[in-house]
Amino acid sequence: MTDRDSGAKHLEPTLFQAFVPLIFLIALLFINVWIFGSDSLDGSNQMVLLLAASVAGIVALRIGVSWDRMQKKMVQSIGSAMPSIIILLLIGSLSGTWILSGIVPTMVYYGLQILNPTIFLFAACVICSIVSLATGSSWSTIATIGIALLVIGRALGLQEGIVAGAIISGAYFGDKMSPLSDTTNLAPAMAGTDLFTHIKYMSVTTGPSIGITLIIFLLVGFFRDTGAEMDDIAPVLTALKGSFFISPWLFVVPAIVIIMIAKRIPAAPAMLAGTLLGALFALVFQSNLVNELGRNLFTPGHIFNFPFSEQFATIMIAMYGDLIIPTANEAVNELLSTSGMAGMLPTIWLIISAMIFGGVMESAGFLRRIAQWVIQLVNGTGSLIAATVGTCIFFNITASDQYLAIVVPGRMYSKIYKKRGLSPENLSRTLEDSGTVTSVLIPWNTCGATQSSVLGVSTFTYAPYCFFNIISPFMTILFGVMGWKIRKLGEKIKSKRQAA
Repeated sequence: MTDRDSGAKHLEPTLFQAFVPLIFLIALLFINVWIFGSDSLDGSNQMVLLLAASVAGIVALRIGVSWDRMQKKMVQSIGSAMPSIIILLLIGSLSGTWILSGIVPTMVYYGLQILNPTIFLFAACVICSIVSLATGSSWSTIATIGIALLVIGRALGLQEGIVAGAIISGAYFGDKMSPLSDTTNLAPAMAGTDLFTHIKYMSVTTGPSIGITLIIFLLVGFFRDTGAEMDDIAPVLTALKGSFFISPWLFVVPAIVIIMIAKRIPAAPAMLAGTLLGALFALVFQSNLVNELGRNLFTPGHIFNFPFSEQFATIMIAMYGDLIIPTANEAVNELLSTSGMAGMLPTIWLIISAMIFGGVMESAGFLRRIAQWVIQLVNGTGSLIAATVGTCIFFNITASDQYLAIVVPGRMYSKIYKKRGLSPENLSRTLEDSGTVTSVLIPWNTCGATQSSVLGVSTFTYAPYCFFNIISPFMTILFGVMGWKIRKLGEKIKSKRQAA
């Protein structure tokens, strides 16, 4: 086998060699989570990924893969995750200024008066669905509206894992169905169909998935004892009102960010604008709070003491570091704490470690070899769709990136679907039903690591409650096995002639 980059030859890996690093990774992660629990994301999972990359590197060297090739693939893999890392840092700073400015507290204040524990999970899922559908971004939805909804849910006495599950389910439904979403555009491009045919055909499986999800959240709300009565919320409202200036004007900032993203302005500039607007609104609407925090954070008489130095220090710390805003309620203090950009660094470490592992696996052809083995097992249409789902999830686990989980299987299976006489929208639908939605369920995937960090809830805590993300791949397999809505190439050609 010849390296495309260097021209050097190396042996084709055996299936056993390809599986060795993956088996090592899974075994060690299981031990890791068993010992550390939710604290495994603090560093031990990162080390496991690096150790697994070392095992993959040793096997790769044995079949003749050069270190230069492995290093190049690792750098390329990390480079592909760099946009996500930049957005992650900006989300950290945005969260800090939105709490300091009173934007998040205002959302919580009004949300607590409108929503109640019975319908909250259902409403949270619907709200995130609408916002994500309008913006095409699950990340932006979770980082803005999602954070506020999580705080409201906690204040209502709901367990944070199920609240995060409702938020993520809604956000990923909207992202998946929005024509503005990058993954929704990527999947049909890989399969060979057009965007709106893809969305129309995808609604066949996505509709039942989100319908079942909403029913589950509604039933949970009716039958779950939250332990919180509406009277218990009064102290929270009093604490928020006593520490922040609460006003509907503070909704202007999130509205601007949502409009910017809906207008196809890239996420990073939109997040930066939201961060800076949050800082400006903090100075305008929360000047007393900013001054008070500044006096506690900034040392008078410092060599750099100058007018507005205390305000400058408070804003900067909100963007990059730990900031706890004192209120009359201890629970509210905990809910409204932020770590800014610094709080995102463990997640970035996790993403880089995952990208290193994925880069080494790709450099030796291990991922391709496993994928080839899976294709050989495919017989009928149902097994082909099931194999596509399994491959997408496999790449979400090993390559740690949802885009690779769409691109690689899309390239692998496009010709196979055509040879089987299946229209390309069957493939594009399956890519989204599995590659897009399951990425957030993997702790070391860029999506799983990011949402866990943004919400402050571990992936293992919220994953069991992401009903939409769990149901979607099973729904597309069910349709494939039963032969429901499986469009043939001939049917597509016939419909075009009829339209003409």
